[in-house]
Amino acid sequence: MNSTANSFPYSRYLAWIAALGLAAWILSRLPFTDLLQTIIDLGPSQWLVWIALNLTVIALLAGRWQLLTRAMALPCRFLQLLRVRQAGQVISFVTPGPQFGGEPLQVYWLWQRYAVPGHAAFLAVGLDRFYELWVNFAVLLLAVLMLLTSRSAAFVDWQIIAFILLGLILLMGLFGWYLLRKPLHIRDWIKRLGSRWQQNERLRNLDTHWSQLNDLLREVSSRQRPTLSLALGLSLLAWIGMIAEFWLLLSFVDVPLDLATFIFLFTVVRLAFLLPLPGGVGSVEAGLFWAFQALALPLPAAAGLILLMRLRDVVILLAGAAALPGLRSPLAAASES
Repeated sequence: MNSTANSFPYSRYLAWIAALGLAAWILSRLPFTDLLQTIIDLGPSQWLVWIALNLTVIALLAGRWQLLTRAMALPCRFLQLLRVRQAGQVISFVTPGPQFGGEPLQVYWLWQRYAVPGHAAFLAVGLDRFYELWVNFAVLLLAVLMLLTSRSAAFVDWQIIAFILLGLILLMGLFGWYLLRKPLHIRDWIKRLGSRWQQNERLRNLDTHWSQLNDLLREVSSRQRPTLSLALGLSLLAWIGMIAEFWLLLSFVDVPLDLATFIFLFTVVRLAFLLPLPGGVGSVEAGLFWAFQALALPLPAAAGLILLMRLRDVVILLAGAAALPGLRSPLAAASES
């Protein structure tokens, strides 16, 4: 038991070493002579537009989560959810695979600090992640389908990637359907999985917790469909913002763009983020280096793009880290303004 627990930190450190090593090797091959000049040449209006676009995306994603919590009749305020969301992203970034990692703490913070019942906190985080991943895969699938018709990116077998993304989307949809239609089967499976810990006080109440979660999910799915549709709309608006931000960054580094080139670069970056490396460090750099070489684009532009993307990541992570201390101690939601 102890050996398993002790091996996790070492695997995390190894993942970071591998990610940083790959990133360092890629960056060492990029021409950085004009790199700082790329940052210096950005005017105040460009900085303001870039900052405003990122803040809009963050606000849309936090607003989507607030809609989902309102559908569950949870008294969570926008700033509270924004704090929990950004702090959770810090944990997700430093763990292997930037798509997951901070969710257990987000559930804990909602329960411990904002007095959200455990089953409701679990469902609130689960619904938000379901939306995020499903829309993520759907947008990527659409981009890959567009690349299937592009001759400039024909050197990649996009059909395989399209089938994988379609499979993930269908699998998530099937899981959601099964959760609503066969909740007792899932409850029994969880009980068998935790049979060795049946004497645990919390696990003895598993039936109650699962019934509460399932009843809440059924109520939300049946009575809050307009709200769920609006949450989907906010997800799509956030993705439009992320696409616009990537286009803006490419314009900052003077990459000659056409639609096929933009879709190819955007798809490469988003797929690289799905790889199990902390924060996509190394995988994003390697993906962009390969993509710029494959399309015969200027490598100084790749270096500038990587720098700008990582500068944005650092600022967002620092903001999330600043929210962490305030989430440590329990505090009733009603006492916060």
